[in-house]
Amino acid sequence: MKLYLKYMVSIRCKMLVKTELEKFGLHYKTVELGEAEIEEQISPEQWQALNAALKKSGIELMEDKKSILIEKIKNIIVELVHYADEPLEVNFSDYLSAKLNLDYTYLANLFSETQGITIEHFLISHKIERVKELLIYDELNITEIAWKMHYSSVAHLSNQFKKMTGLTPSFFKKIKHKKRDGLEDV
Repeated sequence: MKLYLKYMVSIRCKMLVKTELEKFGLHYKTVELGEAEIEEQISPEQWQALNAALKKSGIELMEDKKSILIEKIKNIIVELVHYADEPLEVNFSDYLSAKLNLDYTYLANLFSETQGITIEHFLISHKIERVKELLIYDELNITEIAWKMHYSSVAHLSNQFKKMTGLTPSFFKKIKHKKRDGLEDV
């Protein structure tokens, strides 16, 4: 049985879900961002109890198909921006369509309608948060960050960063601006 989870955005969230499933005596096959597959079928009472336990940690079970799809889109973006090192071989819209086996126009319209922002804006927001993280770590220079984040140039990264934050990446790095948004807040 597949369970779909909202606000599951990190490896720590995966560990938390595994722990809660074990507490309920449920055996998981896989636990990924946004979903878990368990061996058992669970009753409505078990579902409610598990949901209540997960909510204490800020994670929720989902039933609505559109909400599940929106979370899948968000999780694909989070994985791509924060956890993948290889650049996409195709453009993002084709990648997302293939990953979800749905037309990109449908996905984009649904996302905009329910989230109030475009998929592209959500993707850019996550890229900028990742750039902030890399700037704060101070292990890579701006050219290396632009390359790692698959920007076409440092100028493109700088323009997008300034548009989103009001600061240039170099000024952000200079002031050691430590405030970053949590992934669930982006």
